[in-house]
Amino acid sequence: MARLFGRDYTRAELMRKVGATSQLGGVRLAELSEGRAKGVSVVDFNLGNGFQFTVVPDRALDVYAASYQGMSLCWHSAAGMAAPTYYEPEGLGWLRTFAGGLIVTCGLSYVGAPTLDEGEALGLHGRVANLPASSVCATGQWEGDEYVMSVSGEVREALVFGAKLSLKRRIWARLGERRFFLEDTVRNEGYEVAPLQLLYHTNLGFPLLDDGSFLLTASEVKPRDAEAAKGLAECQSFSGPIHGYAEQVFYHDMRPGADGYVRAALVNPSLWHGQPMAYYLRYRKEQLPRFVEWKMMGEGDYVVGMEPSNCGVEGRNVDRASGSLQFLQPGEEREFRLEVGILVGEEEYEQFRQALPQ
Repeated sequence: MARLFGRDYTRAELMRKVGATSQLGGVRLAELSEGRAKGVSVVDFNLGNGFQFTVVPDRALDVYAASYQGMSLCWHSAAGMAAPTYYEPEGLGWLRTFAGGLIVTCGLSYVGAPTLDEGEALGLHGRVANLPASSVCATGQWEGDEYVMSVSGEVREALVFGAKLSLKRRIWARLGERRFFLEDTVRNEGYEVAPLQLLYHTNLGFPLLDDGSFLLTASEVKPRDAEAAKGLAECQSFSGPIHGYAEQVFYHDMRPGADGYVRAALVNPSLWHGQPMAYYLRYRKEQLPRFVEWKMMGEGDYVVGMEPSNCGVEGRNVDRASGSLQFLQPGEEREFRLEVGILVGEEEYEQFRQALPQ
């Protein structure tokens, strides 16, 4: 059943009232036409209930724009959307094409600060977010009384005489829901052991992020460094923009619920007509054992990152030295799954909160 306009409909009931499913929602392929984004392909999802988001096949099938009832959920950076050809891999050059957006993938063979690891110079956060996908397929179809929209494709991060990794991604959603699912499979296509670092850089912004918003988790928190230690007591509460703010990064050791899933949400307690509205993530801790909170209350750079990962963000050499660096054997593959959605109103917020482990 598709829940639209306050009630549940069967396929037959809906199709009697419209000329085509696109009148209700669906998937649309398009191409951006100006500036550094000229020629970038996008896939727009409309779930028919005010929830819309845009996937960018030319940027690893990452999720850029996302909104509900006209309200943006995510932060967009001043750098703006750019084609992969503008990517600068050295040092902090990644930031010049960091458009922000709902989900930016970091990895696949390295994540975190620029560093030197076993003689290899690594830039910020890896290459995958600046690699275009191939074999892209976007579609919408009825499955019984549910209309399912999806986009899928494959991204390859390969180096002659080095790591050869592939990422197969599928993002799908149902008409009438306020959530989507991201399903990734990373495979070592080479013949040598390869490092695997993966982080989902989720970037939440105004109006969901505002003075009084807070991060809802069941977790133990540690600061990354001395700067973060200054704000540890307030790490899950947020103010308005602050001039000259220095970013703070925290590691959360998440406690999964009875069903084995980790849950986390950024909550604005009064955004929805005086009631709570929240963005949430749900995933399995064994797939993504670490969770990074990026707190940036700067003017313009006003964003909170909710970042499930299998690694830290100090650099691959740091994870290697600590023994926490993960690897893929030749031919081995690993799966990662995220549920991403919106909570609207006091009842949905309370149900989510009560599902957290105490």
